[in-house]
Amino acid sequence: MKTAHEKRSMFALLALAISAFGIGTTEFISVGLLPAIAKDLDVTITMAGLTVSLYALGVAIGAPVLTSLTSTMSRKTLLIWIMIVFIVGNTIAATATTFTVLLIARVVSALSHGVFMSIGSTIAADLVPENKRASAIAIMFTGLTVATVTGVPIGTFLGDQFGWRFAFMGIVGVGIIGLIGNSVLIPANLRKGAKASFADQIKLIKNGRLLLMFAITALGYGGTFVTFTYLSPLLQKVTGFKPEAVSLILLGYGIAIAIGNVIGGRLSNKNPLRALFFMFIVQAIVLATLTFTAPFKVAGLLTILFMGLLAFMNVPGLQVYVVILAERYVPSAVDVASAINIAAFNAGIAIGSYLGGVVTDSMGLVHTGWVGAIMVAGAVLLTRWSMQLEKRAS
Repeated sequence: MKTAHEKRSMFALLALAISAFGIGTTEFISVGLLPAIAKDLDVTITMAGLTVSLYALGVAIGAPVLTSLTSTMSRKTLLIWIMIVFIVGNTIAATATTFTVLLIARVVSALSHGVFMSIGSTIAADLVPENKRASAIAIMFTGLTVATVTGVPIGTFLGDQFGWRFAFMGIVGVGIIGLIGNSVLIPANLRKGAKASFADQIKLIKNGRLLLMFAITALGYGGTFVTFTYLSPLLQKVTGFKPEAVSLILLGYGIAIAIGNVIGGRLSNKNPLRALFFMFIVQAIVLATLTFTAPFKVAGLLTILFMGLLAFMNVPGLQVYVVILAERYVPSAVDVASAINIAAFNAGIAIGSYLGGVVTDSMGLVHTGWVGAIMVAGAVLLTRWSMQLEKRAS
């Protein structure tokens, strides 16, 4: 039977997951809406892909900077302001009549994303015993996975039926629910973040172990986005599925992500580095396989579902190990370290989606799989190096 403290912690984690759901939906919604956005605003599919890559860059730049600037704010107050900015950004997106305005709206929304994910991870880790940190972070990230399970496919369906702007209006509604959830469920007595001095922040970016982990995050997480960013056009043009079937496939992809996220949290509780090493190996194999199976409906669909299973499996391990390293080397700047890792996640998305666009234009959609596999293979090598350094340190 759970104690009162454990119940309070679960409610707090639920509030974080609710907010992550809204933020996760807006991050990935463009993937399903790329064809509709491109057609309505008269831009190419590759140009429409900027709604993914620029969003990711906004998170990458905004996360460490804004997390550092807001480190002394009450966490509950900060979470409320995050959701207000999120609502404003998506309202602008929903009413955008030009592609430029849409890109500006995406960057505004991205600023809220970066701060939320950085402080959300550390709050989640603080709410539970040390040996359950990865699982707690996985619960918070469940909001993101549920977004891919329900938010993205539903948003894609709504965009196909009523226009892509209607999908963004739906996200505004989710943001309002998230705002209410923060106000009601997040406790007011959360500890404030420690203000990291400039010297501590310099220590973070000069620490070789942390820099190595940030690179692993960018490559290992970002490799999937070479393909995922253009998954909707790939499914339609290469595999031969109709637009209405794509929404159902994205639903299945999201369910696979949710399952993988839970598995990843459990596998990463004891030895996150070892777990990450094997996850990345399988992830690279699956992405490379997609190059050959994408033209075939059954084989391509199965490969894509496996790709979804592995897409978020590495997230808990990556985030919890960065927290471990920051507590070991620069304990006064754990929040900023977490924010830099969130930036690394999104730098990976930006790199992956950009490469996907280049590959799509130069070689074709079917080649995005093996290019993504090369990125993840880089993460395999760097993770092995990190394991050797950890062994020496211990």
